[in-house]
Formats: sequence, C-alpha cells, structure tokens
Amino acid sequence: MTTQETYFAHSSGTPDRATWHPLSAHLGETGRRAAAFLERVGAGDMARVAGLLHDLGKYSRSFQERLHGDPRRVDHSTAGAKIAVERYGPLVGRMLAFCVAGHHAGLANGVGGERITSLRDRLTSAFGRDIPPLDEIWRAEIDLPTKLAPPAIRPRNRDGIGFSAAFLTRMLFSALVDADFLDTEAYFAGLEGARPARGRHPGLGELKRRLDAWLADLAASAPPGAVNELRRRVLAHARERAACAPGLFSLTVPTGGGKTLASLAFALEHAQKHGQERVIYVIPFTSIVEQTAAVFRAALRDDGAGFVLEHHSAFDEDAVTGREARAKLRLAAENWDAPVVVTTAVQFFESLFAHRPSRCRKLHNVANAVVILDEAQTLPLALLRPCVAALDELARNYRSTVVLCTATQPALRAPDFRDGFEDVREIAPDPPRLYRNLKRVAVRDAKVLDDSALAARLRAADRVLCIVNTRRHARELFALLGDAEGACHLTTLMCAKHRSEILGTVRARLREGAPVRLVATSLIEAGVDVDFPLVYRAAAGIDSLVQAAGRCNREGRLPLGELHVFEPAEADGRRPPPEVAQFAAAARAVRRRYDDPLALDAIADYFREVYWLKGDELDAKGILARLRERADTLDFPFETIAALFRVIETPLVPVIVPYRGADRSIDRLVDDLRRVERPGAIARRLQPYIVQIPRDARKGLISTGAAEIIRGEDFGEQFVLLVNEDLYDRRTGLSWDDPTFRSTGGLLV
Repeated sequence: MTTQETYFAHSSGTPDRATWHPLSAHLGETGRRAAAFLERVGAGDMARVAGLLHDLGKYSRSFQERLHGDPRRVDHSTAGAKIAVERYGPLVGRMLAFCVAGHHAGLANGVGGERITSLRDRLTSAFGRDIPPLDEIWRAEIDLPTKLAPPAIRPRNRDGIGFSAAFLTRMLFSALVDADFLDTEAYFAGLEGARPARGRHPGLGELKRRLDAWLADLAASAPPGAVNELRRRVLAHARERAACAPGLFSLTVPTGGGKTLASLAFALEHAQKHGQERVIYVIPFTSIVEQTAAVFRAALRDDGAGFVLEHHSAFDEDAVTGREARAKLRLAAENWDAPVVVTTAVQFFESLFAHRPSRCRKLHNVANAVVILDEAQTLPLALLRPCVAALDELARNYRSTVVLCTATQPALRAPDFRDGFEDVREIAPDPPRLYRNLKRVAVRDAKVLDDSALAARLRAADRVLCIVNTRRHARELFALLGDAEGACHLTTLMCAKHRSEILGTVRARLREGAPVRLVATSLIEAGVDVDFPLVYRAAAGIDSLVQAAGRCNREGRLPLGELHVFEPAEADGRRPPPEVAQFAAAARAVRRRYDDPLALDAIADYFREVYWLKGDELDAKGILARLRERADTLDFPFETIAALFRVIETPLVPVIVPYRGADRSIDRLVDDLRRVERPGAIARRLQPYIVQIPRDARKGLISTGAAEIIRGEDFGEQFVLLVNEDLYDRRTGLSWDDPTFRSTGGLLV
C-alpha cells in the first residue's frame, strides 16, 4: 500500500478510498496555485511554501482516523506553522506561521490579548503541545526548500516597515486560502462530474475591443454639443495616458464629464499594455454599484456570462457554526477572479485589513490590477491614513495601478498630507480648463428653510431634486409633498432593484418633461445619472455640494442650472449629525472666501481645512501605530486591527426583501435558496433584493416573526427573509420601527 493511499486531505464520503483526495497532491497543488498568484510580485516562493505547509498536520494518525469517522477534532494547522518558524526563522518563518496557523480560523494576533488566542499561544502553549505527532513520511513527500527569502518590498519610509510586512503577510494568507479553497473545490466538483465555474472569462484584450466598438457607436449617436465634445476629449486623453508606467494616477473630471467610461477605457488599455490582470472599480455607495455594473455589462457585452462581477455583500462566516456549512460558504465566497470587478469601498478597504479567510481570499487579486477609486473624496476620515497607506502599498510593491477618480480631488498628496501620495500623474487634460468649460451650475444661498417652506418650494417647481442628510428627514419631507404630481423618494432602505426602477421612472419623466419631484439622501450624489434644472441641498461639505451640482443641468441644456444650499430649521429637529455639521461649517468658511465654491482651488482649500481640523483623528483607531510598534518582531495584532477597521461603525446586516417589480424573480430565487446545497450563485443573484439594517433591528424583526431565517441549521443567520411584507412600502422602503405586524394579512397580533 503506497503512502498516497494512506494519507488523505479529504474524504469523498464513501468507503472507496480510491476516490479520496491524496494529501500530497492537495499540498502540492495548493502550493502551485498560491505561487502562481504571487509570482508576478516576487512572493511566489513564499506562497508555495505556505501551500505545502498548510495541511501538514494531516500527516497524523489522529487526522486520518477523523476522515474515517472519528468525531474528535484534530488540530491540523499548528504543525505546519511550527515547522515554518523552526526552518525559516523568526521573520520569514513567522509570516508563514501566521498564514498556516490561521488558514481556517483566520490571522491571529501576534501578541496575547484578552479573549484572543495569539499565534505565540498556539506555537508555545499547552494548546500547541497537544498537536498530534506527524508521520515522518511527510519529509519524503513534501519537498521544502532549505532557505527562503522574502520579496524585495520597499516600505514608504522607516515608519512604514511594519505596515509593509503586515501587508505582505495578508497577501500570502490570501494566496494560500484561495489556493486551498480552489483545489478543494476542484476535487469535490470532480466527484460530481463537473468543472468549477470560476475563471473562465474573456481576456482583457477582447474586452478592450468590445469597449472600443461600443464607445464608437455611442459617439456616433451622441448629439453635437459642448458637453459631448469635452467628453470625447477626456476619453481620448485617457487612452493616451494608458501607456504610462503603472503607479498612482488621478482623473479629475467635473461631474457629467464622462469619467466613468474614460476611466474604464484607461484601465483596460493600461492593464493590457502592462500585463495586469483585472480592473477593480471601487464605489462609495451600494446604490451606485448596480448602476455602474449595468453600464459596464452593456459596454462589454456581458449578457449573463459573469465576467463583470458585482460584489457588495459578503458571506457572514462568523454567523455560521456548523463545520460543513462554513466550508460551503467559504468555497462560495468571492475571490475576484473576474476581469472586471465592481465593488464598494466598504468591501474593498475592510478586506484589505481583514483577518478571516473568506474575506481575505480575494486580496491577491488586487495585486497586479488596475484599481479605480471612484469618488475618492468619500474615503472614511477616521481611517483615512490607513486607507492611503494601503493604496500606496499596492502601487509601490504589488504592480497595481491606483486611479483617484473624482470631480473633487481630496488633498492627499505629499507634503500637504502627512505620508501622502507622491508622483501622482493626472489623466484628464487640463482639469482647471475642463471645469471652466463644463461649468453649468450657479450656487445660491437659500438661508434657513423649515420643512413646510421647503416642501412648498418643491411643490412649486416642476422638476426638482432635494437632497437631505438623513433618511428620516427624507421620509418626512416626502410625506409633506402628499399627492404632488411626480413625487418620488429614494433611500437606502429600498433594495437595489426597487431603487433602479424608481430611477428609471425619474429619468423617463425628465426626458418627457413631465413633473418630477425627487427627495433623496446623499446616496444619489455618487454618480447617479439624472439631470434636474433645479437642486436643493441641505448644508454639507463642499464635496457633497459639488456632487449635488453634478445632478443639476448635467447635459448643459440650460445656460446655468441652480443649486440652492439651505440650512434645515433646527425647530424641525433637523440638527445634522456632528460630522456633517463640522463639514458644513468648513464649507461655509470656504464659501465666504471664494466667489465660486465649486472651483478646484476652493475644493483643495476645503479638504486642507478638514484634514487639518481632524489631525490625529485621520487614524482614529491607531492602526498605523500598532503596526509601527511591532515592526521588529512581526507580532502584528491582525485580529484586533480587523475588529477596529470598520468603515461603518455600526455594522449592518442584510435582510432579503420580497420586492416584486417588473418581474417576480425573487420568489424563484428564494425557493432555490431553500433547497440548494451550495448557496454562492443564488446569494449573488439575491444582492439586488437586499436591504442593510442594524443587527439589533434585524433581531427585532426575527423575534417578532416579521422576518425568518432561511435554513439556519445550515447557514446560521446568513439569509434572513422579510415575511411581513407590510413593513416594506413601495414609496419609502423598509421600516422596522414597529415590527409587531406579523405576516397575518396585516393584522396587529
């Protein structure tokens, strides 16, 4: 009997061991895949060794007995971590040990912490001494190199050494867990006689040809005019700049100037020229992800093939307790292997600082990619310095190109910003001139307006958009419009499918010249393509005012549109959130200093003032300090940092709403979810029907029977369906203020 017939990585679930997964084959293939992921950035050798070591603990009688049915849990991760440190020393070995020890549980802390098992504990404590002994045959089957050197990583400066080392560790971890999951997925797919669906996509060259043809048709059908002529100039210049070497870029184009398509054209051409593998488009709001993904699918002719990946929700692995269910969720988690990925800033940045396998597995695919950061000014201030450091690291050490794409470039360049970006190249042709040529809006001061006066102004206008700072204000102001013709409401309490249909109605009425009075929160400001002659905006930062102006006279049909900035009356309980009030105060100061508060120099002045006011609060959680202090030992607190790095302080959780608009796809999707074994594909198709709400609010809906957990025994609270449809209003979206209405025909029970 050969060794490969004796030691296995996975069981097929049948007594026939000829169908089981040989351990040496799994380790070798995982190492090969991991090395391929990071070869282009010089870390292939380290990634290969991580793959060879990750399941080394399965070379034990205890684990093989578990595969044969012994229910006792066996630690199969720590053995490889210990060998990594013993063979490759306290630096390279420790990086590998973090990855190997955490390939199921996640990257641990490198120092002891309350209620946290650290890597040191795992390697040296009694827990570590409980590792089952390995059969020495592993040394003959697994060919480990004698020496191993890290890649030539260039930290930004001495203070950045710790950040760079921690970033490399996460990249290695990502390559390992993705390689592990892909090989495991391929094995189980083979048992079922199927091929894994991942990775079969057209190349970037083909996508560039499709985009070129689509843009040519678009240009031929566009009506003549100054706006479309400027859009053509921006596009042509972006294509020329694609020949520049990878690194940091900015694309400073006024709203309505065509920066979305220009940035995609730049990215595809640039990636093809420089051997980069994908384009990742990062958007601040979920509400815009589906719109941008739809544009890209049309332009690239993705009619269901899936090579434009829309990713704005994540499997909540922590909510799942069953071992088999968690394994299925991990296999279904996104790894961003598509050539075009459209995602949210929350998903992107929290993944860069995550520690869980399902969240981290995509990170290696951010290397050697073009990252377009749309609306760069919306980066979270409390985490701004870590975000800037991460983007700089991608460009500096991982062959990535980062494009800061916005009408309002934040002042993130050195020396204005501490440890800011250097050598940022502009893609757009002469941004100040572009702004002057595309100026289409005059800013008016509407002073203080209470809700009744504001509603009267909205009723008096035929086509008007009003943007306020809170969802409650939007809902109550919309109610004051009553039966005014064309009154509409847009909020994140609506699912994406619902929002898309409302926006379709709004655009149709605008084209027809019919009355439309839209009340919305700031979600409409990040790239939503609407064109109103008149916009009201509650006082906020200059960047918000610029984005609001981008929804006004967008196509330049009027000599000038009007943006009226008003102060909500505090008598109506409209005191803005503290941070919005601070931004509004800085904006008022800028408006006093500049005749045109939307001009580029005014915007730069505004951001300098905001960043100066915030100071140390730009790394409010002390993330950079934690990494800097542990640079010598590499004892990085990965788990702690992941817990601290939250773009949204109060984490939101998904609720599936049974919204039935133009079709009834939701019913079929929910039926499929109730019976499929692996939920990944269904979960992706359910994204347009999700509303994110606070965890406590969802608990209230579940506890009162207003929502149900679908297959909780399999997937924990991953899939929660709203069953009391009375709580979802077709005009205002989801309400959980009174979840006591059960799904009993609307009766209060």
